Amino acid sequence: MIKQLSSFVGVGVIATAIHYALLVALVELGGVSPVPSALCGFTVGGVVSYGLNRRHTFESARPHDEAAWRFAVVASVAFVLTYLFMRLFNEVTHLPYLLAQVATTLIVMVWTFGANRLWTFPQEKN
Repeated sequence: MIKQLSSFVGVGVIATAIHYALLVALVELGGVSPVPSALCGFTVGGVVSYGLNRRHTFESARPHDEAAWRFAVVASVAFVLTYLFMRLFNEVTHLPYLLAQVATTLIVMVWTFGANRLWTFPQEKN
């Protein structure tokens, strides 16, 4: 589990860097508000996350066509959580958007790791 969690964190760093880069670019250069920018970043980071997690973190033998739809369900819940927490932290409590995104990322990370580990890419029983 430690190896798996550390791999998940490593993949998360890569996906999160892409997510945050797009978030900042859209807000600072594109003039887009933080919540939709966060959702765009989440989507692009999610695509990267799926490929890397399937191959490196969970080393899944589950066929792609079965794993992909499960990952999409988990990601869809995470997308909604991202929307709700970014709205709460940025628009309701008025935290700066990057601080709001950091808090949101930590919350969503707990959901995605647990759901992907237990449901999307469960360990084969030998």
